[in-house]
Amino acid sequence: MPRAVRTCRLAACLIATAALLPPLLILPASGTDDSEDQRLQNAFTDAAREFHVPRSVLMSVSYMQSRWDIHPGTPSIAGGYGPMHLVDTARTRASDRSPAPGPAADGAKADPLAGTAFAVGGHAVQPADLEHAARLIKVPAGQLRTDAVANVRGGAALLAATQRHLGKPLSADPEDWWQAVERFPGTRDVTSATAYANDVFGLIRRGAHRTTADGQEVTLPATPGVSPHPGPQPPKRPKNVECPPELACDWLAAPYEEIDDDGDYGNHDLADRPRDQRIEYIVIHDTESTLPNMFKTVQDPTEASWHYSVRSSDGHITQHVRTKDEAWHSGSKFVNARSIGIEHEGFLTHPGTWYTEQMYRSSARLVRYLAKKYGVPMDRQHIFGHDNVPSPTGDSIPEMHEDPGPFWDWRHYFDLLGAPLKATAGPDSPMVMILPDYATHKPRYTGCDGDGKRCLPHGSSAVRLYTRPDENAPLIQDPGRRPDGDPSTEDVSDLGSRVSTGQTFAVADRRGEWTAIWYQGNKAWFKNPTVHPTAVGASGRMVTPKEGLDEIPVFGRALPEEEAYPDGMEEEDESPLPYSLRAGQRYVTQSALGGSYVDRSTFSATPQPVVVGQEKYYEIQFGHRLAYVRADDVDVLDTRTTGTTGTTGTTGTTGTTGTNGTAGSAGSEAVPDEQ
Repeated sequence: MPRAVRTCRLAACLIATAALLPPLLILPASGTDDSEDQRLQNAFTDAAREFHVPRSVLMSVSYMQSRWDIHPGTPSIAGGYGPMHLVDTARTRASDRSPAPGPAADGAKADPLAGTAFAVGGHAVQPADLEHAARLIKVPAGQLRTDAVANVRGGAALLAATQRHLGKPLSADPEDWWQAVERFPGTRDVTSATAYANDVFGLIRRGAHRTTADGQEVTLPATPGVSPHPGPQPPKRPKNVECPPELACDWLAAPYEEIDDDGDYGNHDLADRPRDQRIEYIVIHDTESTLPNMFKTVQDPTEASWHYSVRSSDGHITQHVRTKDEAWHSGSKFVNARSIGIEHEGFLTHPGTWYTEQMYRSSARLVRYLAKKYGVPMDRQHIFGHDNVPSPTGDSIPEMHEDPGPFWDWRHYFDLLGAPLKATAGPDSPMVMILPDYATHKPRYTGCDGDGKRCLPHGSSAVRLYTRPDENAPLIQDPGRRPDGDPSTEDVSDLGSRVSTGQTFAVADRRGEWTAIWYQGNKAWFKNPTVHPTAVGASGRMVTPKEGLDEIPVFGRALPEEEAYPDGMEEEDESPLPYSLRAGQRYVTQSALGGSYVDRSTFSATPQPVVVGQEKYYEIQFGHRLAYVRADDVDVLDTRTTGTTGTTGTTGTTGTTGTNGTAGSAGSEAVPDEQ
């Protein structure tokens, strides 16, 4: 999220999250012989039998609603509870269910599914309505908020009621339930409803297995014979919208205009990408606010901007800036010039409330579409968070952002992109990819609800780093982030001692269950047990200082050489970052690029020219954030062609006694690629 937004007007939005702390849940058993980790699986089986709903339909709908997570007593932003995400409409705030801006979604006529309600048993029914589900199964509504088994029964009863209302039989054939599934989440437009149903039936075809956040083992067997369902014709959209046809998207323009007589302007820049500047990055943000407030912000020329917003409740997408133009979203003009910024409604400290499955899926569809259109590699050096954006200068490091934070599920997100993160080398590889099992990896964090207060345990994509192989050792410190020398902390927004899922690093050492990586010029240790590894073997290219160079500079942007600037244009200051990359150290690179610079200081009716240099740089995973080094300063080592097997330190080669880096991990999600 843009810093200006956080500091000037969004602090009050955090008040809405104060009541979201869930009570402790002991999942009730569906039978006295149920094993502890099979109770939810058995609940699906029992409810499907009781209400004559195909179990595959019930389980797949639940997966799309919640990924089978319970979140006991905690409502989503849409007011949904439990594994079926049943919506307590009486408690849902109007702002949470507000429609997208402009005309009906996609510019279409009033939607036949929008706000669909119908009479069953004398009651007006909203799909996925918690109150009605409670009446159908004859239990208090409050029980469905905290009792996962009752929640599943309520969802099954609603599916059966919808099927009967449609005049269809309670068939054992999943394909007969298409229309009931389409209506279940109460989606407000035909395009989204069709995409939802396609996701449900696609999952039925492929099957899935997942260990949930509370340790439940849930398996949906594949049913390959289930046929796809033809959707409606893509609706007509506003001309500026750039979006895949299966998504509901609309347009709300960010203004490009002067704001005073001194030539100041906002809130983005005109460009002609990719003709004048290649689009190389897609940056994932969260808004740290509700979407209505962000819509106000993006329409203010004195504020920041971004290209797309994704609504939490249903994944609806709104575009604000054309992808050819440069939005002000990342905190780095260099990254802005080469990237597309996507904001997701939510707060990084409350992921279970805001980071919904429908939001993940819509976002992944959009990113997959944009990556294909502009040739953006689908890896973590090109699709990354606001918290991974390289600081353009040393002075800017403390001001860089932390979203979407340690609770964004990068492993699941890349599964949805069709580019799953996985081991590409054996256990003794000189490179590792950070890859903890999200659901079961729950490091301690503080600061979610007040300074120093411990956050509730939650799955995390981040792995903490130590100064030596000991969990009682001090955490690694980022001297750029804390120039005063203060130690790193466990605060949820403190990035100084963390790495993230999908990031790839060079191994510096191994000792038993501990692995050290090169991180901002130092050895950084993390626990990496054999049974449940937090990192896996990786292959690819690394850079290291050329022989004879004791130390080389590290940059937060790749700028052109002095000779590339035209006469009359002042050269931009390089400003090396306050870190050391010394002889013998190695850092992973996934791309080379040329330096460039655009003078974005003048309001103009046409794009400003891009200064393109001839000097080559490598982008490296230097710490939690990316960085750049000059190609002339480094040698490139490719583990795929050189057969490198050792790990090089500053004083020579160390042994590789660890056995970490096995592909996959116990309890990891197994959902086939979604192309």
